[in-house]
Amino acid sequence: MFPAPIENATPARRRFYYATVWVAMIVWLLPIIGIAVTSIRSVQDLNAGNYWGWPTEISAVANYTRVFTSSPMLRFLFNSTVITLLACVGSIALSAMAGFALSRYRFRGATLLLALFIAGNFVPFQMLMIPVRDIALHVIPVYDTIWALVIFHIAFQTGFCTLFMRNFIAELPNELIEAARVEGVSEIKIFLHVILPLVRPAMAALFVLIFTFVWNDYFWSLVLVQSDSARPVTAGIQALKETWTNTWHLISAGSLLAAVPPVAVFFLMQRQFIAGLTFGATKG
Repeated sequence: MFPAPIENATPARRRFYYATVWVAMIVWLLPIIGIAVTSIRSVQDLNAGNYWGWPTEISAVANYTRVFTSSPMLRFLFNSTVITLLACVGSIALSAMAGFALSRYRFRGATLLLALFIAGNFVPFQMLMIPVRDIALHVIPVYDTIWALVIFHIAFQTGFCTLFMRNFIAELPNELIEAARVEGVSEIKIFLHVILPLVRPAMAALFVLIFTFVWNDYFWSLVLVQSDSARPVTAGIQALKETWTNTWHLISAGSLLAAVPPVAVFFLMQRQFIAGLTFGATKG
């Protein structure tokens, strides 16, 4: 099996491996540590040029309080939460139904439909900027609203989610569905009471992935939203940079606040996420 377990390696290779892991982890965490330290600096430290040393004065409470009192950060976080949750629920619900239909029913055009879902994942989203903006302006008048981002993310993420769910549902034993049909259970109840409970790990894995994708989106936040009333936190921090030109301690505090929800969701659903990614990897 490749890669071989590190426990089976020689003592020298194990020592080299553990040392390399620590070095890589420290290098990866350095930018985050730098932002965290900057977020608790005072403005006097920044004016004095103390960018990398330990802060002479800890101003964590004042900095984070000012982020909430002097900017629409709460509004940005609320917008991101609503957009992300609605996009996750909508894309997973649609993909679960589409995946069930594509994996369990035989109908003309099923292969072509699946190919369209797959092909959509390879379209660079930058190519969609002008058509999507025109649709949001003239076809569906949702430009500069939360619904513009919600609808787009549901549409864009459903293709990947459908491919993901279709493959998971196809691995389920067909005997379970046939037994339910013999008992006279309707197709809707089979989907709700047989399929969905069995693919919960896959749905949890998708939720973590889609939550991270949508929460961290910056490009479409600029294309489809302009006002603070609908702006998510990623675009909101960029707007704060224009307002707070040299107050990097406040920008750092806002950036850390924006990074907390995806990390928290991953750790809260870590077990379900790993179970979903390994679902169907072994048999027997």
